[in-house]
Amino acid sequence: MLKMLQELSKEELKRLHDELAKEYSAYMDKHLSLDMSRGKPSAEQLDLSEGVLGIVKKSSECFTEDNVDCRNYGGLEGIREARELFAQVLGVEGNETIVGDSSSLNMMYDTVSRAMLFGVYGSERPWGREKKISFLCPVPGYDRHFFICQNFGINMINIPTTNEGPDMDLVEEYVSKDESIKGIWCVPRFSNPEGKVYSDAVVRRFSALTPKAPDFRIFWDNAYAVHELEEGAPRLLNLMDELKRNGKEDMLFTYTSTSKITFPGGGLAAMGASRNNIELIMNQMSAQTIGPNKINQLRHIRYFKNFEGLKAHMKLHANILKPRFDIVLSALSTIKDLGIAEWTEPKGGYFVSVDLMDGCAKRTVQLLKDAGVKMTPAGATFPYGIDPRDRNIRIAPTYPPEEELKVAMDMFCLCAKISCVENLLSEIED
Repeated sequence: MLKMLQELSKEELKRLHDELAKEYSAYMDKHLSLDMSRGKPSAEQLDLSEGVLGIVKKSSECFTEDNVDCRNYGGLEGIREARELFAQVLGVEGNETIVGDSSSLNMMYDTVSRAMLFGVYGSERPWGREKKISFLCPVPGYDRHFFICQNFGINMINIPTTNEGPDMDLVEEYVSKDESIKGIWCVPRFSNPEGKVYSDAVVRRFSALTPKAPDFRIFWDNAYAVHELEEGAPRLLNLMDELKRNGKEDMLFTYTSTSKITFPGGGLAAMGASRNNIELIMNQMSAQTIGPNKINQLRHIRYFKNFEGLKAHMKLHANILKPRFDIVLSALSTIKDLGIAEWTEPKGGYFVSVDLMDGCAKRTVQLLKDAGVKMTPAGATFPYGIDPRDRNIRIAPTYPPEEELKVAMDMFCLCAKISCVENLLSEIED
């Protein structure tokens, strides 16, 4: 049975470090070039959607069921068929949905940008004219959410997460007492990077929030709403339904996309919100665009046909992704008894989140980089890129081929051990 590293003597740690260093040197000689830095679909996944590309082939096929000519201007909110499909993904009504072009991140950025310039429904003034604006940020979280805030000078407040979701005691306390808090970022199903699903209790507590700011918004980034790895994955309670029961539906902005369903480079994005919000957003958008890529929307609708068709497509993705997640978890199991790491075992989504010993994440990522394995930067899962405990690393297993992933994970475990041994030795020497 392996000893936990914390149980080893100084001499034992030094001997182990020498052994690990030799193993590391052997990998350095291989001149690896492996990438686990972003949650990108693999080429194999992208090939699943090849049928989308040629499904609309001529002008006569560019008309919706309502006889809308998708070749022309108009249709700011997206075609009806697309809105109805995404409404099912988002858990809202068709008339509470806007479907746009490929990136939900773009939609989220635009939402914040418009709020800064004009305010949102219920705002007394544009957010940009407030003395201070703050967002609550469940951590670890999605780096691009934090970058949006940083880009607009929005103050970010870390909110720890539990197995059920954000620490709602803290969320409730902050939003009820501080009117500068205008929003919270949430990835509620298979969260980025932990792969957690918010519990029913957490969703209900979100729906019952009583913010001091009348224009507070929940940014519900449901990017992985349909991204299950296996049957029986945990479900997510419908937040819009719960908000409507409490008469608070204006508090929600929810988003999703097909970036990891069809093509990140040619997909669709959608947002859902109350009619009050939608009408105001549509009015604001009318100065920005005359309509989205409706032909692409039509392609996707013709390909999937309906929500059941989309879910069947996602099972094909799961067949590709599940073995990759199994590779990651199998590799991590080799360091399970060393007492140096904890990790999530998600049932869906795109990531595995690993917490090493405090003070070891940056060193581990640097060792990997030096050996030719690219990871998401340590700290990226926290606002301002600062992990206060320097321990969290996001593993993105989707893009590399399986054989490369195996090598990358062997390297990850090796570098984690080296970093933690060095950390323990430094503590002894101090």
